[in-house]
Amino acid sequence: MKYTTLPHTDIKVSKICLGTMTWGNQNTQDEGFAQMDFALDNGVNFFDTAELYPVPARKETYAETERIIGNWFAKTGNRDKVVLGSKIAGTGDYTAHIRTNGFSKEALNDAVNDSLKRLKTDYIDLYQLHWPERNTNTFGVRDYKTNPKDKWEDNFNEILHNLDEIIKSGKIRQVGISNEKAWGTMRYLEESKRHSLPRMITIQNAYSLINRVFEGDLAEVAQRENIGLLAYSPMAFGVLSGKYVNGTAAKDARLNAFPHFSRYNSTNATEATKRYLKIAEDYDMSLAQMSLAFVNERPFITSNIIGATNLEQLEENIDSINVTLSEEILKAIDAVHADIPNPTP
Repeated sequence: MKYTTLPHTDIKVSKICLGTMTWGNQNTQDEGFAQMDFALDNGVNFFDTAELYPVPARKETYAETERIIGNWFAKTGNRDKVVLGSKIAGTGDYTAHIRTNGFSKEALNDAVNDSLKRLKTDYIDLYQLHWPERNTNTFGVRDYKTNPKDKWEDNFNEILHNLDEIIKSGKIRQVGISNEKAWGTMRYLEESKRHSLPRMITIQNAYSLINRVFEGDLAEVAQRENIGLLAYSPMAFGVLSGKYVNGTAAKDARLNAFPHFSRYNSTNATEATKRYLKIAEDYDMSLAQMSLAFVNERPFITSNIIGATNLEQLEENIDSINVTLSEEILKAIDAVHADIPNPTP
């Protein structure tokens, strides 16, 4: 395994992070336990979860993933071996069953306290805001458009003050953002600088061969401001395993089980995937390992959040840390990206 540190801290984390969003839905507790055992045994010390998980978010399974992780901590006593990240859910139609008061002081305190109980721990290493409260272009929407119905009022300073209190209580160590844009990221950073408030040290956004949107303004922000990307969906919901274009996907594979994630199986996404698969085959590697190695090597990456529904996938994904892509492969990848840029924003 390779390691880095969370920016502006001395917290050492594996370059591969274990994603958990299938546990409690596609995966049982026993399978989640097996994945955590395997990951830790193979050098992965960074686990990421959220109160929202498992995905898709449903009232019936709300926070089941955190409960599974907490049960594993209780069983194994391994809490001190893991750097743990979790998140408070943002506002939206599919989170109304969680709460409706956004990132208010009450919401943040309730969310942290409830997560700590489920996780059976007294602290969370990295606590993240799952997505912005304000209206913006998230989840498949390419361009920002003004929404006259957006009632959001600037509350960056208030949120950071409330997080500061929670940090001082010892319940969380560091804070980060997720699904944020360049403007929101800079607003948080500027508020931190001007008012000596907690600094957002990471940003967790989607990033993969078929979604390189982060390489716009956010990549410059990440590098110049030293805020590390925690890349999620590096396999694009399993599309970049090649199993869908090869016709080998199981009936319960993610896109078959949850077809409403349609951005991952568009015509352009399928064509780009076929071309990336050809590159991988030409260089005698799996598309999965090429896809993950590409993410691992980006200069703005702090950690690559991998997910798997079985141990065979997990082993292949973790082993991507040992794969190095040549200049020839990178040029071939960029040629496809130039022809079909970001088909799954």
